[in-house]
Amino acid sequence: MKIVEQIKQPIAFEMDLFEQKFLLSMSSKVALLNRITTYIVNRKGKQMRPMFVFLVAKMVSNGEAIERTYRGASVIELIHTATLVHDDVVDDSNRRRGFFSVNALWKNKIAVLIGDYLLSKGLLLSIDNNDFDLLKIISVAVREMSEGELLQIEKARKLDITEDVYYEIIRQKTATLIAACCSLGAASVKPESEHVEKMRKFGELIGMAFQIKDDLFDYSEDQIGKPTGIDIKEQKMTLPLIYVLNNADKKDKKWLINSIKNHNKDKKRVKEVIAFVKANGGLEYAISKMKQFQIEAQEILNTYPDSDYKNSLELMVTYVIDRKK
Repeated sequence: MKIVEQIKQPIAFEMDLFEQKFLLSMSSKVALLNRITTYIVNRKGKQMRPMFVFLVAKMVSNGEAIERTYRGASVIELIHTATLVHDDVVDDSNRRRGFFSVNALWKNKIAVLIGDYLLSKGLLLSIDNNDFDLLKIISVAVREMSEGELLQIEKARKLDITEDVYYEIIRQKTATLIAACCSLGAASVKPESEHVEKMRKFGELIGMAFQIKDDLFDYSEDQIGKPTGIDIKEQKMTLPLIYVLNNADKKDKKWLINSIKNHNKDKKRVKEVIAFVKANGGLEYAISKMKQFQIEAQEILNTYPDSDYKNSLELMVTYVIDRKK
């Protein structure tokens, strides 16, 4: 059995019901809108975010998932989908998970409006049901994701990223959404309990490990749907590169910065940068940091009694750093 199916097993019923509720939460009187949202739903990914919501909710409440949990999962998925649709417009990307993106099929103007529509649907789902605590969690996540993206753009221009700034960027850009999923799950069944903050921290640690793993793919030879060296071509400063930059002598540092700033489209030069990072311990360092985040996440889980939901979350912790794409 695939690991994702294994993780999903204890919440298979909830995930099936969630899919129906999620499609309903997107519905509109406008035929074009329904056509596009159905297209989006039919091309869904692994659905890790709602899985986190349900697994956490059921772990902290001895197996309970209530209507509020489904709303929490729908809100996070609506807002996450909105950000993906907008991201594809910003990046001028024609593909999403191997399929045409919304902007490729319906053009940018419609894609931006669809993103706005999904965002407002998510907010209204919380407001209409007085889930103001859940709304606050997701609103903070959206703010942080935007700040993280802008911080990364600002720093890419100067290439002056320290390790601490890098962690702040990935915490905001990636980890904050997984943290929101986990705290939403806890808050849906145990509002204002200590579980909400504890699970937020757990999600944040998983998110940090997840992003470092993504950064490592830039240096791998495997077919993962993302070409090797793409981060370097886009002048994204990732942990292996930051570590090597901070530990290189003056001459090598100058060559690295010049390569990324002025020769990032030169395939041969990008390969040389990748080889240099590998030869100077960049990957080993990033892997050790990723494992550190994983261990801290596991320590939080260890404070909970054994259950199928806890087992699935432990599998998720392992999957995040062992995945092949």
